[in-house]
Amino acid sequence: MALRRDAIAIVVIVAHGLLVQAAVASARAWPQWGGDAGGTRFSPLAQITPANVDKLVRAWDYHTGDSTVRPPAAALRTKFEATPLLIDDSLVFCSPFNEVIALDPGTGVEKWRFDPKLANDLRPANRYACRGVAHWVDAQAPADAVCRSRLFMGTVDARLIALDARTGRPCAGFGVGGEVRIDLGTDLLWPSEFQITSAPAVGRNMVVVGSSIADNQRVAAPPGTVRGFDARTGALRWSFDPLIHDGITAGHANVWAPMSVDDERGLVFLPTSSPSPDFFGGARPGDNRHSDSVVALRIETGALVWSFQTTHHDVWDYDLPAQPTLARLETGQGARDVVMQPTKQGFVFVLDRDTGAPIWPVEERAVPQGAVDGERLSPTQPFPTHLPPLLAQRFT
Repeated sequence: MALRRDAIAIVVIVAHGLLVQAAVASARAWPQWGGDAGGTRFSPLAQITPANVDKLVRAWDYHTGDSTVRPPAAALRTKFEATPLLIDDSLVFCSPFNEVIALDPGTGVEKWRFDPKLANDLRPANRYACRGVAHWVDAQAPADAVCRSRLFMGTVDARLIALDARTGRPCAGFGVGGEVRIDLGTDLLWPSEFQITSAPAVGRNMVVVGSSIADNQRVAAPPGTVRGFDARTGALRWSFDPLIHDGITAGHANVWAPMSVDDERGLVFLPTSSPSPDFFGGARPGDNRHSDSVVALRIETGALVWSFQTTHHDVWDYDLPAQPTLARLETGQGARDVVMQPTKQGFVFVLDRDTGAPIWPVEERAVPQGAVDGERLSPTQPFPTHLPPLLAQRFT
């Protein structure tokens, strides 16, 4: 993909003049935002190698046209961050204005396009943005049924939309006319203080949606509630507020980064963010759990299974910014199913998938104190000891 200032474009390259083959078997597809539900981002394709990568040339490009059909003020509030899916012989992605587009992967020819009709004057807190869509197949539906293969997308204006993956038409049996308007249960400072930017997580016939919320607007900000919807009907099945509000005034701890799913275990893994406001916690004493945490929920009920906090009482905006990666690792004491979570500090926490316990030691180390009046910092912070940090921890 390439982002150009004059137009958003997707660019496809070829090796030695031969188009890199689109998926024929599911193993060669890219059906989820992170490659698979566990975010491993692994592809078995082997046509592009270190020996031929310098021979790649452009095969085609595609322009969404957003910059020419939207008012300049709206176009300036965009960021193109979509990861395309390769499903059902289509390359599917979303534009910053939540238009879902399906292309022929071999030619770049547009197959269909869905426009949810976003308003141009929303002023979204984190710009007009859509990181991707999610794919789900209804195993109970006939093979040729409409919306048996469907796409889910959260929108800038707080809708969850279901589309037929073959045609791009809304799934009539989902919500009202193919969409659910999310009830936030609280007043907003302006309509787009709350938005959805990352692709939903899908598993066990459930669709799980996080949110992106404006930072540093107020202490009693909207909560970062995560919601689970029935994938067939759009009915809300559960909601989970990551932040424990006992004795504190705060909101957020939302999940703006992509989530991961272990369908076999029936777990969804949430990378939560900091509580409000980002840089002062005087009204929220204590560790503020389950903010800045990897949280495992039962995907069918939203019940809490375990939580591991990577930053206590965050006053640095140390949101967990990445999808948790699910993998099976050889630890030296046998293979373990793990959750790997990188952080803004450059740490990587490796946790047992069933319990959340660190696979290798994590030390609570004393950290510098001293803060503005009314603030009380955590005396310690967790440091993984086995894996070295991904970047320097001191600057001169």
